[in-house]
Amino acid sequence: MNVQALRNAQLFDKIEPRLRYAGETMREVARRPSALVGGVMLVLVLLISLGFPLFYPIDPLEQDLLARFTPPAWQDGGVWVHPLGTDNLGRDVLARLLHGSRVSLLVGFSAVLVAALAGIVLGLVSGYYGGRLDSIVMRIADVFMAYPFMLLTISVIAVLGTSIFNLILVLGLSDWVTYARTIRGSVLSLKEKEFVEASRAIGTPHRVIIFRHILPNVFSPLLVLGTLRVANIIIWESGLSFLGMGVPPPMPTWGRMLAEGRIYITDAWWLVTLPGVAIMITILAINLLGDGLRDALDPRLRNI
Repeated sequence: MNVQALRNAQLFDKIEPRLRYAGETMREVARRPSALVGGVMLVLVLLISLGFPLFYPIDPLEQDLLARFTPPAWQDGGVWVHPLGTDNLGRDVLARLLHGSRVSLLVGFSAVLVAALAGIVLGLVSGYYGGRLDSIVMRIADVFMAYPFMLLTISVIAVLGTSIFNLILVLGLSDWVTYARTIRGSVLSLKEKEFVEASRAIGTPHRVIIFRHILPNVFSPLLVLGTLRVANIIIWESGLSFLGMGVPPPMPTWGRMLAEGRIYITDAWWLVTLPGVAIMITILAINLLGDGLRDALDPRLRNI
């Protein structure tokens, strides 16, 4: 029992500073109105996206040609059966918006995860070891940066085909450069710090230094970067779906709804406006949260 108690105490001593830092960070985030508003908005978007089948179990693919171009319920001719109206095939616009939110959020967060994992590994290794390995990784990054992102994505999808998996993979692997460069810059400065030099002097393995001492110190900028890149990925996914290169039909996405509704913009404004508003609200929430996290995690901006 005494040995177990000692182990628990040692574990608590390791975890307690991290919990205290997390608590201080949360208080700093709560002090930022933009972060608070963005976080609440994003949580609402996520809850609605995950839980809408409980309160609106309408099939987004069900067609009713007799009800096509029904306006939103608050307009003349609108009905509350279709609160946000119907499209050119009589499909419920609200149901398609809700299902489209799942696709956009899934692609956004998954692609950022793929890009972050690849970028973190390459950035850590490149910045820590330097030399020829650093030159090779950075030249590959230069090639990715020089090639237009959207053109690269369209070219790869044209070869691999359209699917959610291919879209996540392409968007993620096309965006790893941002993370790799950010992590590499931080590692170049951190590896010269005294605590890293001391660890190296006592014979600590390089992998332990990288993942135990350096990685935790670059987590804050990585978190902010990942939050902001989710917004970019959602915009790119919407753009690719608008061009017909995103998620294959008939799965509804916000970008495809924009593409399909642009033809009827003069007669059915809601087919274009409502998906655009959904994209705007989601991107605004993510950007507000990202800006607040940046201010809260940067010691130079605290207490401002």
